[in-house]
Amino acid sequence: MPMSRAEIATESGARVMNRLCKHWAHKLEVEQGEQESRVVFEEGSCVMRVEPGKLLVAIEALEEESLDRLEGVVDSHLQRMAGDEELAIVWEN
Repeated sequence: MPMSRAEIATESGARVMNRLCKHWAHKLEVEQGEQESRVVFEEGSCVMRVEPGKLLVAIEALEEESLDRLEGVVDSHLQRMAGDEELAIVWEN
């Protein structure tokens, strides 16, 4: 299964992760914790983990095309949930 990871420098990792999980919980399967959360999409999943000064995000997809799409979806939603904070998100496969 194709996989992508991003290490995002932010002091607001827990807030961003929690906002995103609440946003997605209305239509997706979400397992939300204080330090780690998981979101299940039709074509893959996303795991987010809060560490001091950063948010770690890993996406696993069924195929390469789905991975590219999920990167875009997760990226845009993280940016939206961060509010005024600009997140530098670089995906590594």
